[in-house]
Amino acid sequence: MHPDLIVTLLILLTAANGSPVIAKRVLGERFAWPIDGGLRLRDGRPLFGTSKTWRGLAVAVLATTVVAPLVGLTWQAGLAIGAAAMAGDLLSSFLKRRLGLKSSSQALGLDQVPESLLPQLVMARTLGLTIPDMLAVTLLFFAGELIISRVLFALHVRDRPY
Repeated sequence: MHPDLIVTLLILLTAANGSPVIAKRVLGERFAWPIDGGLRLRDGRPLFGTSKTWRGLAVAVLATTVVAPLVGLTWQAGLAIGAAAMAGDLLSSFLKRRLGLKSSSQALGLDQVPESLLPQLVMARTLGLTIPDMLAVTLLFFAGELIISRVLFALHVRDRPY
């Protein structure tokens, strides 16, 4: 296992996951255009939902791109990790809508695993990630996201405790 790399990835995933929350708190609804533009599929449900915005996507990718060099990775690695994390987040939202769950509803595991695992799969070869590394990052991100979300809710940064 590579403990330093695990910490580095957790920092970047936290930046990707947390920066849209902070942007929402700071900017309110400004620039919060839904990625799906309100598109509904044949099932009558939104493609992603209103909580997935271009602002959140841009802020997440920008945050990881800026933070990556500060933790020893290239900005290109940060960009790839942020983009893949947001692709995982969008996949989760798509699946949640297909399951009939509302935007911003909680789906334990589905909310954490794709967002943390997809960037690792994308960067596995480049970073030399092993399966134990990826399991550790995914499990630690899962637990950490649950804890941090509740703390941010208690501090009135998040609207929901998840």
